[in-house]
Amino acid sequence: MEKSNRPLNFLVKILLGGIAVLIAAFLLPGIHIDTVMTGFILAAVIILINVTLKPILVILTLPITFLTLGLFLLVINALMIMLADRIIPGFQVDGFWWAVLFAVVVSMINSLFGNDLNPSD
Repeated sequence: MEKSNRPLNFLVKILLGGIAVLIAAFLLPGIHIDTVMTGFILAAVIILINVTLKPILVILTLPITFLTLGLFLLVINALMIMLADRIIPGFQVDGFWWAVLFAVVVSMINSLFGNDLNPSD
């Protein structure tokens, strides 16, 4: 891919991720997003968390991820959502299981959009 398209692709990922986050928040009563702009900020923060912290956690938890046949990755995704809950005002998750469900729903919506919230593409 050309380097000149990367910033545009990153913005498209944030836009699609924000739409996915807003749809998931609409569908799940345990997820609260105050404004549309908060949804897009949340998508950007999730991208940043996925680029920085998630790879470290995946490597550190590789043995338990292997033993659970990858299901522990759902826990890591939920923890990333709960971290975003702490960082972003206007975004609230009612509990761990809501974070797990939110991560699953957002992932499914993003897969329908062809968006993976990973800026390396």
